[in-house]
Amino acid sequence: MLPYNLIDLIEKDETLSTCQIFNAEVCYGSGLKYCTGAATEAVRAEVEDFLLDNPMPDYFLGVCQDLKHFNFAVTVIILNDAGDRIVELHRKPACYCRFCPADPKTGRITKILFAPFRNLSQSDTVEVIDLLDPRSPWKDLQQRMGLRATRGNSAGDKVTSVRKFAILTKFPGVDSMYYPIPHYAALFKGSWYNIKRLIGEAKTSKLKNAAPNKIRHRGLPRYWDNLFTSRHIVDHKKREELMNEKKQEMLEFLTNVENTGAVLFTPKSISLDGKGESPDITVTSIDSRTKEGGDWESDIAEAVNMVCFTMRVHSNLVGSVPGKAQTNNSGSDKRELYTIAQALQKPYHDILFLVHEIIIRFNKWKGVHVDCPFMQLTTLDEHSDAKEVSAKSENNDTDND
Repeated sequence: MLPYNLIDLIEKDETLSTCQIFNAEVCYGSGLKYCTGAATEAVRAEVEDFLLDNPMPDYFLGVCQDLKHFNFAVTVIILNDAGDRIVELHRKPACYCRFCPADPKTGRITKILFAPFRNLSQSDTVEVIDLLDPRSPWKDLQQRMGLRATRGNSAGDKVTSVRKFAILTKFPGVDSMYYPIPHYAALFKGSWYNIKRLIGEAKTSKLKNAAPNKIRHRGLPRYWDNLFTSRHIVDHKKREELMNEKKQEMLEFLTNVENTGAVLFTPKSISLDGKGESPDITVTSIDSRTKEGGDWESDIAEAVNMVCFTMRVHSNLVGSVPGKAQTNNSGSDKRELYTIAQALQKPYHDILFLVHEIIIRFNKWKGVHVDCPFMQLTTLDEHSDAKEVSAKSENNDTDND
């Protein structure tokens, strides 16, 4: 249940969920592209057909989110019946994927299980998918399809009939023998996640319970006596019912937000000497109302900054720092921050590209390479809001144009 527990924790915090989708969108950049500028017309047509059959934006944004949430993603490739072309590409959401026990001899995980584990019932089918060797999926695929010799066998021997394989994209960590541990797990092991939630709960409680002034209500016995006399009520039970009814009416009148500014008329009596006034009902405000939540404003900003720091997102880029008097960066600083955020996605792109490099190599698409340009925000003197920048281009000026 760990993936689902992580999702629940993320969805309970507005800043954390915003940082997660921001990181995924930055990792997406301008999208994954199969560059066919140096390919033949026939290869270019094959690539275009493949991309139409397998929409890349949906797939790539999905695996970016999986990597940002769980530090691993699972891609499934499907070969044609002849086993000489990869024709389909699918993303298996990581929260529904589980690894089978590793082979005790080789230490390799050989199968992936895919199922709705949150609400798994006996009627649900658990899909078992062969997993290519996570250390070298290209070599493993060649050996399974008989394109490379294995130990004790020549190429072409023991060709598998399986046409569906999973490829594991895993972000390496210092403590991930099996399932990788996301870096933001430190947020839940520390205190700031709970502090931020407690501040929100405290503000909610104060707005619900302390927005009206605290009231002390005093009612003299003669008020009730006069009320009973005017109603001609003698029975003690009926008197008690009337008292409870009047108390509830006064409570709703004094605490209901809709009655703000309304007037309460109360009778009063004059003392025998004519100097003192003795009201039958006295309503007193115990404490004056202060600005709700103002005393937590600095704490909220600190908690938000700690969450953004853990998620490696500058708070000004997602606009999550509350308050009117917050410090704000200039446009140049924000452009640099956004450029830095995109530059930090290179290791993610490198490990995500492996799946597509295998597809290109297996399908023998010569002159094709995969790339993921990012959007570089420009200055006003360049007469454009943004431009694409590729890290793989040999001639940056040409590709940018």
